[in-house]
Amino acid sequence: MSEVNTKQTEKKLDDVTRVRVLSPGMMVAKRFFRNKLAIVGLVIIACMFIFSFIGGMLIPYSQSQVFYTTTEMRKDYAGATEIDQFQFQLGEGASLPKDIYSKMILADMQGDSVIETKDGTILGAEKVGDKMYILYSLTETKGGADVLKAYKALEKGESTIEAGGKIYFFAGKDDAPIPTFYEGEKIATASQMSFTAYAADMTMSLDFCEMALRALGSNMTGFEADGVTYSMEVEEGSALVTAAGEEYCFISNMNFNAIGSDVYLTPDYKLTALEAIENGDASFVYADAEGNEVEYEIENKNGQYTIKRFEETKVIATYEAPSKEHIFGTDANGMDLLARLMYGGRISLSIGFVVVFIEVFIGMIMGGIAGYFGKWVDNLIMRIVDVIYCIPSIPLYMILGSIMDYYKASSTVRIYVLCIVMGALGWAGIARIVRGQILSLREQEFMVAAEATGISTYRRIFKHLIPNVVPQLIVFASMGLGEVILAEATLSFLGLGIKYPAASWGSIINAVNDSFVMTNYLFVWIPAGLFILLTVLAFNFIGDGLRDAFDPKMKR
Repeated sequence: MSEVNTKQTEKKLDDVTRVRVLSPGMMVAKRFFRNKLAIVGLVIIACMFIFSFIGGMLIPYSQSQVFYTTTEMRKDYAGATEIDQFQFQLGEGASLPKDIYSKMILADMQGDSVIETKDGTILGAEKVGDKMYILYSLTETKGGADVLKAYKALEKGESTIEAGGKIYFFAGKDDAPIPTFYEGEKIATASQMSFTAYAADMTMSLDFCEMALRALGSNMTGFEADGVTYSMEVEEGSALVTAAGEEYCFISNMNFNAIGSDVYLTPDYKLTALEAIENGDASFVYADAEGNEVEYEIENKNGQYTIKRFEETKVIATYEAPSKEHIFGTDANGMDLLARLMYGGRISLSIGFVVVFIEVFIGMIMGGIAGYFGKWVDNLIMRIVDVIYCIPSIPLYMILGSIMDYYKASSTVRIYVLCIVMGALGWAGIARIVRGQILSLREQEFMVAAEATGISTYRRIFKHLIPNVVPQLIVFASMGLGEVILAEATLSFLGLGIKYPAASWGSIINAVNDSFVMTNYLFVWIPAGLFILLTVLAFNFIGDGLRDAFDPKMKR
């Protein structure tokens, strides 16, 4: 029995001896790894780094790559409106004055047959139907016309005569002894009708337009033009012209215009649409060039008709649900959310470490100098710390954000500025901690010995004092990482941090600004929110573990 107790005692003594000979760093590490929450925090942070840095290299998409999809969209196809202005069909080589539109309206209202424009051009308007005219270029003449016939025409209220195969216009009052005669040369037609040929590349001659208007004005069922006989089927407001049994032209009092320049509206299409409009239908069906029946919708806004149809359109794949191609779906800009989470993690984690490094570096130097020298140096540095505490950070970030927006700073510049400003505003707390620790350490025996040996002030501060403060700095930094990540997320959420197209976890959850997106597209913002939560929680676990590990009173 005594031998067993002796062996157990020897074993216990060996364990104690082994622990005592461990270096301080090994003892801290052993205490740290005993803390299960700290290990969980380390695992989470390791997974976040793997996800952000290695995952970003493996994923085939970039953070700013936009994806597209095809969908059926109702788009404007054509417009139609009743013609209320004169349309002109010109003869070959003919031209009309710029004010012809207003002059024709005035002539139609007053019943004038001779029109004089601002540039001195004199035109003749032969009325062949309701708001249908044949226009002539007039030249004043004294002969070639039957004067007696002209007077008889004047007595009947007429203003034109035909003589010798020519048409003459005369202008003058009833009491004028001799009216002014003009010889006319046909140059154009004017009407509130549109002409649409069945062949897109076909042009209609002036003779055809003239004879068609004369036939419409006289309610004729046919006419002859250019040596060809045409038949005409007249309906209210429109007429279908055929030649030798084949459709040739469609005449209508409605003006149709295609929305796209590459779209040609055939006469059959116009006729079908016109029938639907006249019947008050909300839609009609017409076969396209491939023979597929397409439904068109008609919208009437105060006599302005808009014809729409559903077309397969390439659009940005906004808010696509998670799928095999996009595991986390896409955001409002059609970008892959998984890729943006990976690249955003790089920025959020990098900013956290860079800012904490700047804070610790500045705070360690300023706190070390203040704590060691004391007196007026300490007083000056502490007043600077008080000033730093009094600076309102959010208004400062807003001002800097506006300045960078004005100068259109790149995302990289914004990241650098954000790190510098956050670091410059966050070192004050670390400086106070370092100052307090050094004030208590500088009076201890090892510092008296260091001063007695003649060690320089620099070495006394940064070789003997600061290393004794490092454990507290590590704990402060590890717990401060979470705070920095939260601050960056808040600033990006408010639009003051990382800007599009660069991504950070904070800028991704900026979608929560829209209540509709927040409630209907949970996959857009919940993953980024979870990543921020887990990362901050992990850093807090690590900070707690380090604090307990550095505590010399912790029970083993």
